[in-house]
Amino acid sequence: MTGIVVLFDFDRTIIDGDSDNWVVVEMGLTQSFQQLLSVLPWNTLMDRLLDELHSRGRTIEEIEKCLKRVPMNPRIMAAIKAAHDFGCDLKIVSDANKFYIETILKHHGLLGFFSEIFTNPTSVDELGRLRIFPFHDYILAPHACSLCPYNMCKGLVIEKVRAAAATENGKKIFIYVGDGRGDFCPSLKLGQGDYVMPRKNYPLWNLIFTDPILVKAEVHEWSDGEELEKVLLHIISTISKEENISNRTYTQSESSDHEANHQNSPKFSGQRKDGLTVSSDNQKKNKHKESSQEFALQSKLTGC
Repeated sequence: MTGIVVLFDFDRTIIDGDSDNWVVVEMGLTQSFQQLLSVLPWNTLMDRLLDELHSRGRTIEEIEKCLKRVPMNPRIMAAIKAAHDFGCDLKIVSDANKFYIETILKHHGLLGFFSEIFTNPTSVDELGRLRIFPFHDYILAPHACSLCPYNMCKGLVIEKVRAAAATENGKKIFIYVGDGRGDFCPSLKLGQGDYVMPRKNYPLWNLIFTDPILVKAEVHEWSDGEELEKVLLHIISTISKEENISNRTYTQSESSDHEANHQNSPKFSGQRKDGLTVSSDNQKKNKHKESSQEFALQSKLTGC
């Protein structure tokens, strides 16, 4: 496992469209959606529309089949798999909902690549209705963030993830990939040495470039699945190279100190103190092992 944590938004990032809108259109809810949009907040509106589906006799199985028709860009799928194979910790932070996200990811064989999914919870009630609930309890524990919708502050999620990472060994570098207005708050929580990837000409991109000094993380834009894959894997490769250089420098410094402290110690040509011979072939294999992951990622970047 590397020290890289990649956090993805879901709608218009992992999938090209919006999962809520997909269900609304595909299941004939457009008229009700337009009637209620001006009077209900989004999270509550989606829950109300699912209740309407149930009253029409539509089942959860039908909703599931609808979600399985959501297309997935093959380059984004490849980027997710490559980042995971390299050892990155992948997470999702989304204002969609658990049922939609897990159904779509499972259908495309991607669910197991993510260690955590932070999103609005769902459940099935005693009548068989699919229900959507807010991520934050806005009545008992409102988040009080003016940048985020009432039901979810992604910035608080990032703070939680960073706090958990701080208790682990080694420094963590965060890469945030998103597109929407709700992704601006978490982008502000990133620090120097982190990265944010806004989708070009989408709300997050506009907010960042309106006042770029507010964002401490390094900004790398993307437009489509192919560019997301290229940019993300390039960032991961860059971080890996910097970590390798840092590790080599530290190892060389430690080795120099060790030699200086033991310059008068007895020397055993080619042997350890337990009497086993040190093989130069094993040393070469260790060096090869250190560079194999980096080479594999470079191959993906160059198409080899």
